Amino acid sequence: MRTVKLTPETRKEILTSLLKRSTFQYGSYMDTVNRILEDIREKGDEALFAYTEKFDHVKLTKETVRVTPEEMEEGCRQVDPDFLRVLRRAADNIRDYHQRQVRESWITTREDGVILGQRITPLERVGLYVPGGKAAYPSSVLMNLIPAQVAGVKRVVMVTPPGKDGRVNPQVLAAAREGGVTEIYKVGGAQAIGALAYGTESIPKVNKITGPGNIYVALAKRAVFGYVGLDSIAGPSEILVLADETANPRYAAADLLSQAEHDELASAILVTTSPELAEQVSRQVDRFLETLSRREMIEKSLENFGYILLADNMADAVDAVNAIASEHLEIVTRDPFQVMTQVKNAGAIFLGPYSSEPLGDYFAGPNHVLPTNGTAKFFSPLGVDDFIKKSSLISYSREALQGIAEDIQAFAQAEQLTAHANSIAVRFEEEE
Repeated sequence: MRTVKLTPETRKEILTSLLKRSTFQYGSYMDTVNRILEDIREKGDEALFAYTEKFDHVKLTKETVRVTPEEMEEGCRQVDPDFLRVLRRAADNIRDYHQRQVRESWITTREDGVILGQRITPLERVGLYVPGGKAAYPSSVLMNLIPAQVAGVKRVVMVTPPGKDGRVNPQVLAAAREGGVTEIYKVGGAQAIGALAYGTESIPKVNKITGPGNIYVALAKRAVFGYVGLDSIAGPSEILVLADETANPRYAAADLLSQAEHDELASAILVTTSPELAEQVSRQVDRFLETLSRREMIEKSLENFGYILLADNMADAVDAVNAIASEHLEIVTRDPFQVMTQVKNAGAIFLGPYSSEPLGDYFAGPNHVLPTNGTAKFFSPLGVDDFIKKSSLISYSREALQGIAEDIQAFAQAEQLTAHANSIAVRFEEEE
């Protein structure tokens, strides 16, 4: 891996480089995405099935687009029982973590007749996109589905690309069954996002779409925002390891590579105050590459967006961490909990040498759907709050309103909204 001295100039250059991975840099794909979405909106199932045949090489009909109970059972029978046990344990951890996020509606009253509050209601219908094609991600099923269920969503509609045999990956089906999802459609890509956003004869329109996908899925989600709610526009995966001289270089190298193997746009960065560690990590990376199955992909990722940043001190290192705002942040220092208090921007923070990033991907419980491309500065991980709505509750008695009527009218007059002022005034006009 390349080693770069951390300075204000190099930090700026790296941030500029990382932004090239944003979906906003792929405008050339938008014409294709917009055409697909328009066809889905105008032609419904006809367009959906045509695009599925074109891109996934599977011929579907209204009768075959949905996974049947028999297909579900057949797929689940193909899954190793040991993996099913792991899946259930992971689901239990994810459910336990997200149940702690649940909020309650509340009401407060005052003696003058004022009642204020907040009513929380779950979304009625959510669409879950599960990637297919190059790999299967049953973990994404659990991470998107379970917080929706904990929030109280009654109907989850899942879409996922079929294989060339017209079937859905068995492990994905097993994860769906574990979560209790039975409404699964064999469609993917931008056309699946359009179907969830607009609705077709076979697939219902949903209130919100969650789940990761390729660049076409990401751009389609961005285009339909407003028709439906979204979790986020996910970018390529990224990891940042913040380490001092106490870190194990072999562990750090392994963790960096765990994200670099996702795709050639993935980012893997080590920020350290130790020149010795920097050199050792670089050597360990080379050794691991000799045996890892996705070597070619990892090498492209590291060439494009892999860095070892050498900082003069921990304060400068933490400043870089906050500027990059990585999706995954590992802190491997002498006192990681103390350093953590200085971190403002990160999707998920892993503390200590035995809290490696894949722990969060699969098993610990916190959600692995995280803000990418610096959006951890203003976005949060997917959670229960993403599947609820909040309604404000306001009730005033006549006496309570009378006490502030002149104040409200003054505010309305200042904004030259006389109808607003009149709406208050008419309630007391008999007293004038």
